Amino acid sequence: MIMRVLIRGAGVAGLTLAHELASRRVEVEVAETSTRAGGGASWFAGGMLAPWCERESAPETVLTLGRSAADWWDAALPGHVIRKGTLVVAQPRDTAELTRFAARTCGFDWLDADQVEALEPSLAGRFRKALYFREEAHLDPRRAINALHDKLSAMGVRFHFGAAADFPDAGFDRVVDCTGASAIGHAADLRGVRGEMLMLETAEVALSRPVRLLHPRMPLYIVPRGDGRFMVGATMIESDDCGPVSARSLMELLNAAYALHPAFGEARMIETGAGVRPAYPDNLPRISVEGDTIRVNGLYRHGFLLSPYIASDVAAQIVEPLKTMAPPLAVRFKTALAAEHENTTHLKIGASR
Repeated sequence: MIMRVLIRGAGVAGLTLAHELASRRVEVEVAETSTRAGGGASWFAGGMLAPWCERESAPETVLTLGRSAADWWDAALPGHVIRKGTLVVAQPRDTAELTRFAARTCGFDWLDADQVEALEPSLAGRFRKALYFREEAHLDPRRAINALHDKLSAMGVRFHFGAAADFPDAGFDRVVDCTGASAIGHAADLRGVRGEMLMLETAEVALSRPVRLLHPRMPLYIVPRGDGRFMVGATMIESDDCGPVSARSLMELLNAAYALHPAFGEARMIETGAGVRPAYPDNLPRISVEGDTIRVNGLYRHGFLLSPYIASDVAAQIVEPLKTMAPPLAVRFKTALAAEHENTTHLKIGASR
């Protein structure tokens, strides 16, 4: 008997889970309230697969579970992952920030000015020292989301865009809620963290990899998108407001971009945007079970980095619960189970409704 699963939400969490389930020959349908795949925060993400850099401010869990993300995306969408590492720089007056960053992570090489120039000629003469995380990678989130949607459709996954929040779930063996920020106000402890970004276009700068500029007040990353376009982000504001970018944030992002390279001062600003990242108090994802519904949420700023692991884990537990030992996420992500499941070591699959 073929299992049927309904996924609510077509952001990166919902799409990666749909891929894992469809690959296991599960019949999958995805209900999304917006008119396209990508959700909110996923559409405005940086797309950096950078577990070593994220370790600077995130628990070891993020590094441990995020290391395989680039391989997952490479296998799912060949040609989308760019494996050229991450460069972390700081102005000479902020060298202490670079030393502090290095002390909180690993997997990097120290570079001098000549090595920075060899890696990124556009930054020649601008930075005396840098950290190079050569094992990291990045992708274009929008291209990846669209490509994954197309692949899933070809695999037989049915999408319902513009669906009501209470899209009918009768007849499904499982329902997985991946609605992200939409659950703020309904899920206990879930909060919104606003992230703002802008897109610049210039032919005066060429970068081959994401560059992070450390600053005591406004850390910045710039991710090349090709054709002279650069995604600049991102603020982290404790707010669930998804409105337009504020004037203050815009000025700070532009000032930081100018500090990285003055040519950004003459760049064309072709887009601004803001997304709300769903986060729990510890900034780690959680999985909860209520009857036949599984809820996956709280990916914070690690959506593209951690979704592959979470999707693989949840899909395995749905399809082969009796073969799955105590879920790794129970330890690593503080999995919250419903009262009737508190003493189980795996997720129980309910009968079709």
